[in-house]
Amino acid sequence: MNTSISRRLVFWLAVPLTVLALCGAFARYWGSLVPRVASVDARLRRSAGNLAGRLRIENGRVTIEAPITTSAFAVRGAHARLIAGDPRLPPVALPAGTDARYSTVRTGDRELRMLTYRAHTEKEPLLISVAEGIGTAGAAARFGFMSNLLWDFLQLDATLVLVWVGIRFGLRPIRRLRDELALRSPSDLRPIVESSVPRELTPLVTALNRLFALLRGSIQSQQQFIANTAHQLRTPITGMLAQLDLLIEEPAAQPIRERLATVQSGMRQLSRAATQLLTLARADPAVNIAQRRQPVDLKGLATDVVSRHVDRALQAGIDLGADLLEERIEGEPSLLEDLLDNLIDNALKYTPRGGRVTVTVGHEGARRFIAVEDTGPGIPESERQRVRQRHYRLPNSPGHGSGLGLAIVEEIAKIHDATLDIDTGAQGQGARLAVYFASA
Repeated sequence: MNTSISRRLVFWLAVPLTVLALCGAFARYWGSLVPRVASVDARLRRSAGNLAGRLRIENGRVTIEAPITTSAFAVRGAHARLIAGDPRLPPVALPAGTDARYSTVRTGDRELRMLTYRAHTEKEPLLISVAEGIGTAGAAARFGFMSNLLWDFLQLDATLVLVWVGIRFGLRPIRRLRDELALRSPSDLRPIVESSVPRELTPLVTALNRLFALLRGSIQSQQQFIANTAHQLRTPITGMLAQLDLLIEEPAAQPIRERLATVQSGMRQLSRAATQLLTLARADPAVNIAQRRQPVDLKGLATDVVSRHVDRALQAGIDLGADLLEERIEGEPSLLEDLLDNLIDNALKYTPRGGRVTVTVGHEGARRFIAVEDTGPGIPESERQRVRQRHYRLPNSPGHGSGLGLAIVEEIAKIHDATLDIDTGAQGQGARLAVYFASA
């Protein structure tokens, strides 16, 4: 479960601060109450001494010489028998070996502090209790306790708010690092500047930079492998096609010329499939993130790619045209060439003799686009998502293609933050495939 660092820090500060606030309030409460109770106890000791001096035993009876100013007292004999004083004062038993004891008692709605001590007489031992009300002292102490507790919690709330604000400010470097990484494109593997982050984040940034370096090395190795593979595949295939071209022209090959033409067609399909597989590998986002984008002239790029397909279009009896405006984007030129090459190849493959293929470069609002429109059978709406998948071909498709053309276009479009739109041609015939690039 994901938890907030800010909340955890505030929680672990709030718990001990709350305990400390409670302890402080209780300490102040007892610190306020104890001196007041001690003052009452001192007066009780004086009253007890005064009362003891006025006790007289005459004819076996205990009497008090004159009235005393003690607020309440009681003299009890054996078995807690009241001899004199206030009967409301409860009897207190003194353990053996104890001659005096303080206690807090309640009579009705009054809270009293009472001193009970033992007095030895000729007739019997007496228990003498003197008491004084402490309601004012207790109420004042409790009021002070509640006031202090309320103030402490108000201070605690204010402290936690300030701590929360401080934590939010303290975590700003983490949010800045998060925003910096979120704004980076997938191809941006530049190391993070360690001097721009607090010391506590340095280990994290160091680990991220190490990961970025490993990714850059891995991507470069994979790209080198792809380049070597492309060279090793294309060179022998090109050589074999050249030899087949020469062999077909030989008079001695006349009896098997048809078979040689079949082999030649197969080799060209193999060359095309190898080229598409390598293009698809280069267009993989996991590989291509190390490519550096650069300004690309879409009109010049389209002109070059279209010119490479003119001979094929003439041989197939297809009108290959272009409507090109001056447009520029940021991208990887060789991949964009592969993108348009596959769009034109698909259009020429599915357009019948006498048809038309038109390449367009332009813009709609702030979005630049490359579009290829043909007068072929078109792509049914129900199939427009499936044809983007690798190795998927429409039912009854001509030839023996690999089903990679539009998958390559889709991958290259994603790398350039573009979208592939598949629609019906302008006259309700054929297909229009357009790649829209995000506005700069």
